[in-house]
Amino acid sequence: MSGFHREIDHRYGSTVHVLDDPYMRTLLAELCMPSTMQPRLNWLLQSLYDGLVRACINDCFPKKVRAVRTRMGAEYRAEMLDPITEVVTVDIARAGIKPSLVCFELLSTVLDPSGVRQDHIIMNRTTDEAGAVTGAAISGTKVGGPTEGKILLFPDPMGATGSSLSEVVRWYRENGEGTPARWISLNLIVTPEFLRRVAADAPELEVYCWRVDRGLSPADVLAATPGEHWDREKGLDAHDYIVPGAGGLGEVLNNALR
Repeated sequence: MSGFHREIDHRYGSTVHVLDDPYMRTLLAELCMPSTMQPRLNWLLQSLYDGLVRACINDCFPKKVRAVRTRMGAEYRAEMLDPITEVVTVDIARAGIKPSLVCFELLSTVLDPSGVRQDHIIMNRTTDEAGAVTGAAISGTKVGGPTEGKILLFPDPMGATGSSLSEVVRWYRENGEGTPARWISLNLIVTPEFLRRVAADAPELEVYCWRVDRGLSPADVLAATPGEHWDREKGLDAHDYIVPGAGGLGEVLNNALR
């Protein structure tokens, strides 16, 4: 339980935040349905990321006591967001294009917009002859400057294997021009496999998500608290798609279904 929102009970560690919000779970369930297509998809995605980034802001962003003068000529004083907070939201194309833009636009309304930046990373899964994911490869970047002291956000809807995020984190460690203040992944759905991978490869990373999908786990594991039998939890099929999941969300969002 955070000071600003509810979280489900789990055993994945203190850096993982699985938000407990029935309204958002309802929207996410609709987003995953095969009958849900554009333009409804984009509305659902925007609503889900509005809620996710607001929870993250309330938990993780610096605050300060500020005073503003109202239309009544009186002063209102309260703890608010520190407007000089610097943030980089990273678009991991292609499923991350819209989520990153949602974060960028929302942050630009509550912080000094000159301190809010959007970077772009072009990458693809790499697979073997059987179609299993072997990793991720970055094929292009458009990065707007240093990361020293900034909050880095990675709004990528599906946290499946963790290979893409691990590769992006590695890239920023080697090319980011400084040490970020925080590393935060914003996902709609993650798997136990994703959480294991990023815990090993990027222990500094915090994860905010709406759901952990572990639908291929044994019945006794599903009946237990999430993470209690982490080594036996399974959410990926033979082709590394999430179950129950949402299908190939990057393709669905871009009307690229074959």
